[in-house]
Amino acid sequence: MTPRPVTLQISLSPSDFRHACLLLEHQTRTWRPQVAEILICVDFHRSKGRFSANWSEGREKILQLANSIEGARVETVDYGADAMSKVAAEFFDGREVPAKDFRGGPYYSYFFGLERARHPCVLHADSDILFGGGSRTWLGEALAHMGAHTDELFSAPLPGPPTQDGTLLSQSAERDPDEPYAFKFRTMSTRIFLMDRARFKEAIGCLCARRPPSLRNAFKALVERNPVQDLPEHLFTDAMAKRGLFRREFLGSGSGMWTLHPPYRSSDFYSKLPELIRRVEAGDVPAGQRGDHDLNSSMVDWSEAIAQIADNRWWRRLFRG
Repeated sequence: MTPRPVTLQISLSPSDFRHACLLLEHQTRTWRPQVAEILICVDFHRSKGRFSANWSEGREKILQLANSIEGARVETVDYGADAMSKVAAEFFDGREVPAKDFRGGPYYSYFFGLERARHPCVLHADSDILFGGGSRTWLGEALAHMGAHTDELFSAPLPGPPTQDGTLLSQSAERDPDEPYAFKFRTMSTRIFLMDRARFKEAIGCLCARRPPSLRNAFKALVERNPVQDLPEHLFTDAMAKRGLFRREFLGSGSGMWTLHPPYRSSDFYSKLPELIRRVEAGDVPAGQRGDHDLNSSMVDWSEAIAQIADNRWWRRLFRG
């Protein structure tokens, strides 16, 4: 466990059940030795669009899955007035927090998880993130670096398994000259991040919800009957830019810690998921996957998922009625 206690906070919804029934154990097994608390937040607020896929399949199973994790504290995301008021006071200066973003993706639930954590330092992970490297010192290293660099607002493991020369192939970022396999990003991602809530208060203070800048995205929200609200990570990114802050993603000492994210869902992905977890934990990844933060075709056949997405674009559904 790190010198400063950390809450591992994982977000779930019914649509996550099919992958979470394998990945939740992998995630908690990976981080349990380093954290003081495991907090699993289950969101039953259903939106429209792709984030509600397979909702009925997982509706009656997801809470039981969350409760099966030994020692975890499980909370259902509370949309009641008192709970929303607490979240709004901590992150939005008392202003109303949207339930979802324009895609129907999570919004309020991110901040609910942060607010309910028992410790100021919170490591958030979406339910579909895979972790490789297995370092048991990564959190301590991350907190030490954040403590020494007041312009560092977020931290996260290296995006993708490391390449031999230390480069990133799927993302662009500023390399840290003082440490190999370490990068500075000027944007925020809500998929996986380590955050100190006290530093957020000191550096940013509060966020302000806003409409998406794109008229196309605003129209999409109206068509699919989702809130006309920009993504939370864009609010953080803009606030970081105004204050010269950054997000640091790094491997760390020894085998370190790195992440992989499945950009789609497909029958090949689900059938391979147990083996994917085994391979990621063992560091058994092909050269074609190294440096890429998303699981790519060197490990999963995504052709089925890509074809389904193309056929199910929101404007196609609009014209099909």
